[in-house]
Amino acid sequence: MKKFDKLLIGIAFSPNLKSNIFEAVRLANMFDAELVGVHVGTKSDQKKTALNTLLSEADALKKPFKTIWKEGNPVNVILETTISEKIDILILGAIQKENLFKYYVGSIARKITRKAACSVLLLIKPSISRVACKHIVVNGLQEEKTEETIKTAFQISNFLQCNKITIVEEVSQAELHVKVSDDKTLRKANIAKERLSTREDQRIKHILETINNKNITVKTQSVFGKRGYSIGHYAKVKRADLLIMNAPNKLGFFDRIFPHDIEYILSELPTDVLIVK
Repeated sequence: MKKFDKLLIGIAFSPNLKSNIFEAVRLANMFDAELVGVHVGTKSDQKKTALNTLLSEADALKKPFKTIWKEGNPVNVILETTISEKIDILILGAIQKENLFKYYVGSIARKITRKAACSVLLLIKPSISRVACKHIVVNGLQEEKTEETIKTAFQISNFLQCNKITIVEEVSQAELHVKVSDDKTLRKANIAKERLSTREDQRIKHILETINNKNITVKTQSVFGKRGYSIGHYAKVKRADLLIMNAPNKLGFFDRIFPHDIEYILSELPTDVLIVK
């Protein structure tokens, strides 16, 4: 089981600061974790007072809050803090559309997500009052990290008291090996899809046999299309409250030129997203 003993929240004095702080405090209490805040910028009495006021309005933390004030490059400061403080989850507030991204989001979120040594939680709809998490979508990719990510999804669902998980198996269209040109090839394509879906369901079933999932309704769903884009679209259409994804592997030169699966998620976040390291 993953340990979530220490959470880090990026503090930007933006209109969303209050809701971001309230969400982070709730999560820290649910996980029984310590909450650390990092502000990249100058430290002032005005900022300290504003932050302390917000913390006094939020739920009482089970463990003391620690604030780090540091000037420098936002990406470097946040990444260094995740290592020096041994952070398990980094929480970043986010806005959905990329051209509106501000503070610790957009290109900064991309760089942090690629390089962070810990899991990253991107919040697009932080709330002052708690909004119950009712549906978690998690990737079921055929990758080495997937089993651990699915287990983490069940762990998170218990913390958040969420009783519905959908495991989405993204299958590339290239795997069908059928070019649809008429009714006959369409039938072949549909048969191939069914076979691939059955194969994926069996693979996920083996993973689920190792997980104690009492009180959680579990569904598996195969989707065909571009990796990252397909699961993001599914999470959006199904109005999932949280999307949980594997962290990307170490990206090479071509991944910086052509979109990687996680890039589709980051470019237009479909919901709150947890990227598991």
